Amino acid sequence: MTDFDSRRRLAIDLAVEAGALARSMRQGLGAIESKSSIDFCTAADLAVETLVRQRLADAFGDPVIGEEAGGEPADLVWVVDPIDGTTNYIHGSNNWCVSLALVQRGVVELGVIYAPDLDQLFVARRGAGATMNGRAIRTSGLRHGGGAVVEMGWSARRPLAHSLDLITRMIADNIEFRRCGSGAMGLANVALGVSDGYVELHINAWDALAGLLLVREAGGWTNDFLADDGLRQGNAVVACTAELTERLLALEPLRGVA
Repeated sequence: MTDFDSRRRLAIDLAVEAGALARSMRQGLGAIESKSSIDFCTAADLAVETLVRQRLADAFGDPVIGEEAGGEPADLVWVVDPIDGTTNYIHGSNNWCVSLALVQRGVVELGVIYAPDLDQLFVARRGAGATMNGRAIRTSGLRHGGGAVVEMGWSARRPLAHSLDLITRMIADNIEFRRCGSGAMGLANVALGVSDGYVELHINAWDALAGLLLVREAGGWTNDFLADDGLRQGNAVVACTAELTERLLALEPLRGVA
């Protein structure tokens, strides 16, 4: 039997420790590697991922798939983004986080996201709900009574025209959109009820898995991200308060996402 309780406790402590390390390295970042026009890697990304890998190996011998050093799927594997929202981190924005997810035989069992500058710690265990700083959280249910607000990520791995088409169709359906620069935090905010949905035509597993579990455990709907080898190849993502599902999936660029 897998000891999920011990792994959950370590993931929480580790996310906080990793976040503190990243904050301490924010000044004097040194060389910043550009992986694309919107994707960067700093010394802090590398140091945080190294810390996470070492702690998990020392405690449990668990393998890791990380954004910076890669890794391979296994029956039990952690999926880690050391700093999600690196561009925000570089520019001094508070919208960045450490994201850890534990996947067992194709099912996400644990998700932990920590946003150090906001002091927000999100935790989800499959079947046990989702919390932020120890308080149970729920998706919005559109209880605010206003128009829906959906955050949208953009990926250079899909044609820009498709993303622009999705924005146009959301506006036409009276859905207001945001782009805040961190997929993991975008998903956490859906779970928290701060926004009503998050969509992106392609996102990598390390950016999404912890947040997707948070949304499901907070009562929301998400697509089957791990279908079609999503763990290795990434996938489209739709995550929202359940009341918004049909409207989002009716938009042409998102049809067929399930």
